[in-house]
Amino acid sequence: MRKIATLLLGCAVAVTPAFAQMDDAAYCAALSDYARRYLTDTGADGGSRPSLEVATAIEDCRKGNTAAGIKELETRIRNKGFTPPKRG
Repeated sequence: MRKIATLLLGCAVAVTPAFAQMDDAAYCAALSDYARRYLTDTGADGGSRPSLEVATAIEDCRKGNTAAGIKELETRIRNKGFTPPKRG
């Protein structure tokens, strides 16, 4: 019985980081969408696009570098006077 409990605990610990990464990825994607919507600049051609820093953070999120993407996007969103979306 003790072996089963140890095995189950080991499985739970191994799965936890994967769930955290999925949460970070989902949050990073939500921040990216928010930034695309509210932190864009009008280009010379009249189109809207994010600043280089925001675009880089969005790319970080897309590539899985969520820690850097989240930090930068939250900072940029707050600096513009907005509140970042809630972390789900």
